[in-house]
Amino acid sequence: RKNTKRVPSFRKLLRTSQIKLDNKLKNKQFKQKSAAKKYRKEQKKLREAVRDAISRKPFPLEECKKKQVARKWEEKEEEDALPLDMMDEDDLKLMEDLAQRASFLTRDLSSNEPVHVKKRKHESVIEKYEKVPRRLQTEPEKELIHLLPIKDKSGIIPQAVEKPVLNVAHDEEEDTEDMEEAEDFNEEALPVLTPEEMAAQRKQKLQERKMHIAALASAILSEPDSNIKKLKELRAMLMEQDPNVAVIVRKLVMVSLMEIFKDIAPSYKIRPLTEAEKATKVKKETQKLREFEEGLVSQYKFYLENLEQTIKDWKQRKLKKSNVISLKAYKGLAEVAVKCLCELLVALPHFNFHNNIIVLIVPLMNDPSKMISELCVEAVKKLFKQDKLGYASLGVVKVISGLVRGRNYDVRPEVLKVFLHLRIKEVELKKDSEDIAPKKRFMTFKEKRKNLSRMQRKWKKAEEKLERELLEAEASESKEKKLKLHTETLNIVFVTYFRILKKAQKSPLLPAVLEGLAKFAHLINVEFFDDLLIVLHSLIASGDLNYRESLHCVLSAFHILSGQGDVLNIDPMKFYTHLYKTLFSLHAGGTNEDIGIVLQCLDVMFAKRRKQVSQQRALAFLKRLSILALHVLPNSSVGILATNRIFMQTFPRMDLLLDNESQGSGVYLPELDEPEHCNAQNTALWELHLLQRHYHPTVQKFASHLIAGAPAEGSGALPLDLSQRSATELFETYCMKGMTFNPPVASVTPRRKDTFLQMDSFVDEELNKQLQQHITETVAHKPLDFAKHLKESSLA
Repeated sequence: RKNTKRVPSFRKLLRTSQIKLDNKLKNKQFKQKSAAKKYRKEQKKLREAVRDAISRKPFPLEECKKKQVARKWEEKEEEDALPLDMMDEDDLKLMEDLAQRASFLTRDLSSNEPVHVKKRKHESVIEKYEKVPRRLQTEPEKELIHLLPIKDKSGIIPQAVEKPVLNVAHDEEEDTEDMEEAEDFNEEALPVLTPEEMAAQRKQKLQERKMHIAALASAILSEPDSNIKKLKELRAMLMEQDPNVAVIVRKLVMVSLMEIFKDIAPSYKIRPLTEAEKATKVKKETQKLREFEEGLVSQYKFYLENLEQTIKDWKQRKLKKSNVISLKAYKGLAEVAVKCLCELLVALPHFNFHNNIIVLIVPLMNDPSKMISELCVEAVKKLFKQDKLGYASLGVVKVISGLVRGRNYDVRPEVLKVFLHLRIKEVELKKDSEDIAPKKRFMTFKEKRKNLSRMQRKWKKAEEKLERELLEAEASESKEKKLKLHTETLNIVFVTYFRILKKAQKSPLLPAVLEGLAKFAHLINVEFFDDLLIVLHSLIASGDLNYRESLHCVLSAFHILSGQGDVLNIDPMKFYTHLYKTLFSLHAGGTNEDIGIVLQCLDVMFAKRRKQVSQQRALAFLKRLSILALHVLPNSSVGILATNRIFMQTFPRMDLLLDNESQGSGVYLPELDEPEHCNAQNTALWELHLLQRHYHPTVQKFASHLIAGAPAEGSGALPLDLSQRSATELFETYCMKGMTFNPPVASVTPRRKDTFLQMDSFVDEELNKQLQQHITETVAHKPLDFAKHLKESSLA
């Protein structure tokens, strides 16, 4: 075969360094040596195969006798042969050269054919099969690849790497070995077990594993410092290979390790030791603590990797080679792994690898499996609610923002709704008096020497030392640091919201964005107010939003205007008109839940902006809300009537609607969608008389209270449990989601039939006598003529 590899040019050789050329030469020589070794091994195996084939071949008796004679002659020759040390060097070298050639031993010396003649065509199939060498379980020699050396103070250090060897035929070798063993050894058949025996055996194995897990866990919890190595033993049970109990054992080990780490993890983050710290000598207690921390972090890391691998295997629907667990069981294992990760996310936000857990959990919030996504969403909500410092919240918000952007806004709305549970109420523009007050400053040495005596300086020193220790023991996070973290978190949240408003207005994420803007609108920078209000109004005017989304737009707009937006000269009349026009879209059906948002809008639009609202507008909303209270569920009626009470107490001359006399010219136009021009002052709240006869007792109380003019004191005043609650709280309190009536209906015990008498139902004696007389007499039934009075009137 012609060598097609080009010889490098002289210029290329000049450019190549001498070290690289030497390495190439070494690699080439090593490959040649390895090829020669491989060839010698093959020849050796071939000779052994030929020898085996010849020994198995049956010979006639004459040939056996000849062989015996030949063996005797060989033995005599061996006796007469000289030892190797008495042979000449040339003869010995010749013998070694001949021994390396396979043809010297394998070819037939009697034939005159050359060595290289191929005889495979003339060989039979059986001989060909017999000549195939047996597979031996020998480890292949590791080839070395010479790399560029490293230069050091001592000189040049050569570098080499082992070439990875792929064991391709490993599985085939195992199969052939099993077949050979089956042929050679007649093993006894395993005893066949009945289903009852198999169940009992499985139960026994499971009980043993449980006891072992319990023993290890209790030993670790009792003395974690000395028994930290048992964590490795317990973690090894995650690779349980018995197919009968593998799934249950792995689940138990996952949960057990999770609880152990929650108990023994310290309340601080463990950092790796520097080289200088490792080199210094320390006390035995310190060294023991260091070993414990190092072992804990390493085992915790391996445990998290096992959980991650379990989830990945389930996602990729990938079976292991051992095939101990089926694909169906992988889902149950993955769910347990996700639960463990969620627990660790909430329980150990301060410990190592918390960011790694966040990176695992956040994408699973968008998982197609409803159970797993709900688990992750609830875990993130809990983390947000209990995170007082803000570090963990910031990490989660960053990963969620990246996920939303990376998936091109194609995520579930629940992923964005978790932002509503962020604890960012502490962010305020105005600083507290504690922050404004100057911090306590300790006196310098010069000031002490100038103003204090020696004894006073001594006492002052001790006092300052004590104060410093108290400040360290308090270990409270500074408000400036917390404010900085919360500001950074909110910036990421608003960037995510504004991207969706700009690029994905028809996305299903829009309701979550509007709801989030409604909650955090008072914290938005004033520079964005004008643009944001224009966007919200254009969304409402487009008509693409449903009713709930439009309510969120209105709520967001008024949150903006009620906070820092007071300084802006913006007329929100279009938002008032939109809400007034769409109030009758609410009813006792599916939209009943939207009344909670309407009550929040009314609170922001009227109670917090009472000076900017005209009397005509307030009267129009009061009348329309009273009409709406007749068409909704009781909890909504209570909330609406509580809002009407605030209207009557906040705005003057609302009692005009309690009088049936008209005020001024014009007639009330209920179908007009402009609250300023519907002449609401010329109507009355006749709906309150119907609500006084409502079946719900709380609605009756509110209706009677409003008819009396909503007094704060006196006989018409509300009880304290109703008057001190807001409209939204009352709406939630009297909610009928659980199909329960609040207040509960008093149960009436029916009278027993055996104690009921017919005479007990009638109190009047004369009426009883008439009834008895009527029952005893026979009465002739006359036909009834229902048109009798019509005939008489026509005749007259």
